[in-house]
Amino acid sequence: MMDFNTNLLDAIERIEKARIAVDRHRIVRLIAVSKYSTTEQIQALYQCGQRAFGENKVQDLNQKSQLLESLPLEWHFIGTLQSNKINMLLKIKPFMLHSLHSLSLAEELQKRLSKENKTLRTLLQINSAKENNKSGFMPEVAIEKYHQISQNFPNIKLCGIMSIGAHTQDTKIIQKSFETTYKIYEKLLPIGAQTLSMGMSGDFELAIKCGSNCVRLGTILFR
Repeated sequence: MMDFNTNLLDAIERIEKARIAVDRHRIVRLIAVSKYSTTEQIQALYQCGQRAFGENKVQDLNQKSQLLESLPLEWHFIGTLQSNKINMLLKIKPFMLHSLHSLSLAEELQKRLSKENKTLRTLLQINSAKENNKSGFMPEVAIEKYHQISQNFPNIKLCGIMSIGAHTQDTKIIQKSFETTYKIYEKLLPIGAQTLSMGMSGDFELAIKCGSNCVRLGTILFR
């Protein structure tokens, strides 16, 4: 049987230890990734104090948010968004989209948002490790595209950037991918970037060491 309270407290303790080691003044947000979890498990973690949850599929987010609409949950969409799922996502009204990965998606989002007179908090996804199986902007063009989207798509409210650490057991390579993302984030701070979303269950302490202020944890919470 899952001990959600112990899992959450352990995760928070590890986040705090990693945070304090590098910057006592930085606040690190925790998004509980519930893509493999039932609504009962989400509710159990909510009762332990967790409020922000992330889903990878729009249809799952739609179903779970409806079933749990009585709870004041903060929903984040962290998966790859397909253009044919934009309308459904906007109806859900998520707190934030973590994965704006292309200009074409930005254009489609802007069209739908403008038509409905809505805005959406969004993070630009960076493919820092330059891996073929990952979505996101290449590091070399990320700053240019961030400015372009900020200036040309007013209904998309860019709040920062997101990346996934390199898919390898080599800690040095993972750290390099996080450091690449942080350097981009630093350059975006003057134009209002606030969120640096990087770090998952297997590498979040390293991500915090490299500057992350938002981690996305699933496995260590729902086990």
